[in-house]
Amino acid sequence: MKIFQKTSSFSSEEKTFVTIGTFDGVHFGHQKIIEKLVSEAKKSKKKSVLLTFFPHPRMVLQKDVSIELINTIEERAKLLEKTGLDYLIIHPFSREFSRTTALEFVRDILVNQLNISKLIIGYDHHFGKNREGNITQLTEYSHLYDFKVEEIPAQDIDDVSVSSTKIRLALHSGNLKTANNYLGYNFMLNGNVVNGKKLGGKIGYPTANIDVKESYKLIPKTGVYVVKSLIAEEIVFGMMNIGNRPTINGNHQTIEVHFFDFNKNLYHQNLTIELLYFLRDEQKFDSLELLIDQLKKDELIARDYIKNNL
Repeated sequence: MKIFQKTSSFSSEEKTFVTIGTFDGVHFGHQKIIEKLVSEAKKSKKKSVLLTFFPHPRMVLQKDVSIELINTIEERAKLLEKTGLDYLIIHPFSREFSRTTALEFVRDILVNQLNISKLIIGYDHHFGKNREGNITQLTEYSHLYDFKVEEIPAQDIDDVSVSSTKIRLALHSGNLKTANNYLGYNFMLNGNVVNGKKLGGKIGYPTANIDVKESYKLIPKTGVYVVKSLIAEEIVFGMMNIGNRPTINGNHQTIEVHFFDFNKNLYHQNLTIELLYFLRDEQKFDSLELLIDQLKKDELIARDYIKNNL
């Protein structure tokens, strides 16, 4: 899969099959659209193109600082790479771009830049200035500019019973199993390992403090999780706490991972942490001794889960 950072950088002598959307989560519903796109493009000996936008329109038009996305743009690109797509275009979304009319979008981008032969979209797709473009307009323009449009029916997507909203709700409620089932992969957090207060090492549970730099990335419910990570080509399991560390009167949220049977220096490394199982809610303990006792119980349950499920 080749990645382009704007539509004007893309050119293809060959005709293309295109889909458009945010595709946050790249979940089963999205995968159904992409599988159809890739399959039909190959059958017709055409190239498959997925056009997405970043930043998210709400981040630009509404200055929505509360927006939470399942994937960072880098995570989304890595997930899409596994689908068999030929090309991914991540076009910058700006106020200026938002003023592009439906006609300009079809003529200037889909036809002139992407050399479109067929557009495959999910139902109820809107595009262009003020979201004025819809399936009716697309069909009209397709006759004018000689390309086909295929809208995947609502029931085909709804049969999967998946939406990014449902996944976000599941992650916020600690229902990790449901979220991962909907996604078709383990929800992940990416970040650099930064210096912490080193309390974990003093109580026998040294942790890697993960700094997720993207403010728009969804952080799941506070609590303790069973996790895994690929470190130097080796899968390492552990448990992670997301929370404010109330036992030591913490005043800001941290993400701390204790890896089992692992003692290498991880400072300044970038890690991908996959969340496997939600163990328990965050608790405040009356003493460090009680916290240590609970961590020992957590470790036993986590190791047991890993042994019996992975």
